[in-house]
Amino acid sequence: MMKKFPRVLGAVAVSITLTGCASTSPHDPLEGFNRTMFEFNDTLDKAALKPAAEAYQSVLPSFVQTGIGNFFGNLGDVWTAVNNFLQGKIEAGALDVVRVTANSTLGVLGLFDIASDSGVPKHQEDFGQTLGYWGVPSGPFVVLPFFGPSTVRDTTALPLDIYGNPWAYKEPTRWRNVGTVVRVIDKRAALLDASNLLEDAALDRYQFVRDAYMQRRLSQVYDGDPPPMETTEDQDANGSNGDKE
Repeated sequence: MMKKFPRVLGAVAVSITLTGCASTSPHDPLEGFNRTMFEFNDTLDKAALKPAAEAYQSVLPSFVQTGIGNFFGNLGDVWTAVNNFLQGKIEAGALDVVRVTANSTLGVLGLFDIASDSGVPKHQEDFGQTLGYWGVPSGPFVVLPFFGPSTVRDTTALPLDIYGNPWAYKEPTRWRNVGTVVRVIDKRAALLDASNLLEDAALDRYQFVRDAYMQRRLSQVYDGDPPPMETTEDQDANGSNGDKE
């Protein structure tokens, strides 16, 4: 499955080329393609992923769900540490290493978040943010099949983010696949309340998700403190060079 991912991205690129001209917004030139993929993902979510997440949430005790989230979150801290170091954030990267060490040992392979309980902050960094930090512009918003909201920059970074996850090397393959499915369902379960609120409140859910995603990514690149006059459109035009602390 992992080896086929570049082919999937290639097919997506062809689809974008063929449908990008259907845009009605100058800030979303791929809107025609994006709305099609948004509807595809939404249909898949309603048919399979959301029901699975609801069953997961109702059947498993909350402490089991917390343990699963902690376990995969601990694995994610490894790639976060790498990206903090790549961004020159040595102190943040060192704290990530402390988190992984503490949670992998005292936290029983990450099932318990000992580090957070001890006051060690948790960061969220990926290679898309690293590229943005060093000035690579986000490019247009794009919705990927299965993966959801992204940008051209983040789509380019996605293969590295996938292969940067230690779980990608778990053997045997069947356990890797089972764990991946459990992780996806766990993440979807954590978003049930938010998605229900979105369905009730947003008139145009696609536009709401697009704008929220772009604002969130801008905030992440600048570590929650973007320049006061910076906008998503400015980011696309001028790049996203984060504060190099």
